[in-house]
Amino acid sequence: MKTISQAKYARLQKVSDPQHVISALAIDQRGSLKKMIAGGSINVDIQSAVEEFKINISEALTPFSSSILLDPEYGLPAIQFKDPSAGLLLAYEETGYDASEVGRLPDLLPNWSVKRLKDAGADAIKFLLYYDVDESEEINDLKQAFTERIGSECLAEDMPFFLEILTYDKDIVEDKSLEFAKVKPAKVIGAMKEFSDKKYNVDVLKVEVPVNMQYVEGFTDKETLYTQTEAKAWFKEQDASTDLPYIYLSAGVSSELFQETLRFAANAGANFNGVLCGRATWKDAVEEYVEGGSVAAENWLKTQGRKNIEALNKVIAETSKAWTDKIKV
Repeated sequence: MKTISQAKYARLQKVSDPQHVISALAIDQRGSLKKMIAGGSINVDIQSAVEEFKINISEALTPFSSSILLDPEYGLPAIQFKDPSAGLLLAYEETGYDASEVGRLPDLLPNWSVKRLKDAGADAIKFLLYYDVDESEEINDLKQAFTERIGSECLAEDMPFFLEILTYDKDIVEDKSLEFAKVKPAKVIGAMKEFSDKKYNVDVLKVEVPVNMQYVEGFTDKETLYTQTEAKAWFKEQDASTDLPYIYLSAGVSSELFQETLRFAANAGANFNGVLCGRATWKDAVEEYVEGGSVAAENWLKTQGRKNIEALNKVIAETSKAWTDKIKV
């Protein structure tokens, strides 16, 4: 069981529900959200539009979330509109990566530090890392050292460190492909094993499910790659790969598929500790915003968006375990 400071423990409680489960809402998207909102238009004040959309999300949905994940570049105005009961995670990484360089190397927001994010009101820090266990030793060593530095910074400031890991394969372009689905379980589990090491000072892992459910028997019209028994074995192996609390990201799948995936994971014996869910909850609100502005987005979020998050919360309550089983003061 991991031991953390009283201050970190209290902040973890702030981003969790009363059952010590994390039911967090992610709206830290930047590059992808700008593209979705601009839609090729040159008449959009994209900074103001993205800020306004994040405000809409924060105001409408944080009453039903344990916390919200925002970014300092576009999300700071939305902090003032979140429900007072909801905790706040702030992203520390630069959005995306330089596709012209090898290795999907990480970078931090240049004018921010863990201390500055803490002073802005954060209860926890989130950092996204692209990681391929089969990349060159040189590249992975850079990423490991980078993560160690962030962990040390979070430790010094008594801030919970949420590490989000997105896996890839340096030789496979399409991460939704059958080719990548074949290697994904080993990638996800290998990365979780690596960053569960104490030297990184990670408190919560935010991870992908170990299999692409669209290639699992009973979940797909495509070619089946895994039987349900085989897929459950991967979830069980993922659970055994770490002693840290871990939460699932939605990876942009539909709300319905994400909920079914959580049920499947729980039935497989995965002791996950909640979710940090983004697009599965709110992505259809973007079209409403583009076509009808803030009022249209708000109307959708307060009706269908609320239904999505309440349905997800019901599944989370049925499937997730308290992180207090894995962390103590």
